[in-house]
Amino acid sequence: ITGESGTGKNLAARAIHDLGTRRKAPFIRVSCPTVPENILESELFGYAKGAFTHATADRKGLVEEAHGGTLFLDEIGDISPAIQTKLLQVLEDKEFKPLGQTRSVRVDVRMIAATNRDLKAKMARREFREDLFYRLCVVELPMPTLRARPEDIPLLAEHFLRRHAAEAKKPVRGFTSAAMDALLSYAWPGNVRELSNAVERAVVFARGAEIDADELTLSGSAAPGGEAYAGRTLHEALVVFKR
Repeated sequence: ITGESGTGKNLAARAIHDLGTRRKAPFIRVSCPTVPENILESELFGYAKGAFTHATADRKGLVEEAHGGTLFLDEIGDISPAIQTKLLQVLEDKEFKPLGQTRSVRVDVRMIAATNRDLKAKMARREFREDLFYRLCVVELPMPTLRARPEDIPLLAEHFLRRHAAEAKKPVRGFTSAAMDALLSYAWPGNVRELSNAVERAVVFARGAEIDADELTLSGSAAPGGEAYAGRTLHEALVVFKR
């Protein structure tokens, strides 16, 4: 699954799992950039007791926990060559060896990977294995940017409004035409994630039943009210949050 940050790659992976024959089996998500490189290997493949200083017992890795289901590797472009090699083994042989263990573990796992990187450019720099790329890329699902599908903005904005208004327990039910025009004219570099955050922020500062343009803060846009709340003091902000 490819696409810019915030386009919904995680949701696409989850939908593939939930709508498939493996839906009753585990869905395991690994955010590759958030796990330190020296820990990621043991997290993925597990380890045997005594494999390293603090390995006081055998531990299953996430690959084994996903047996029968789906392993979702988010931002796979950030993993090291050593882990790339072990993932390739899992894809090709359906087995791997946990750290410090001599026996192999067999698994039946569907692997879904996502990235916002240009993996072909990384392959050209020898930073990503070609054989792993072509083994993974059986089906490529490109996620479009929000600016490429502006017709989705009203639907998504209304969805996020209902969700955030319910969470904030505020009676906000819609957008004024000026606010919707501002949403439609903005480029959304952060895609759907940025839209959700913008609507949540507007719900917090909303004064009535509808969000108006001056209650939207769209970073770097020419939308009215873009700096409306930038200079608030802590006291003023607390007044808003107590509404």
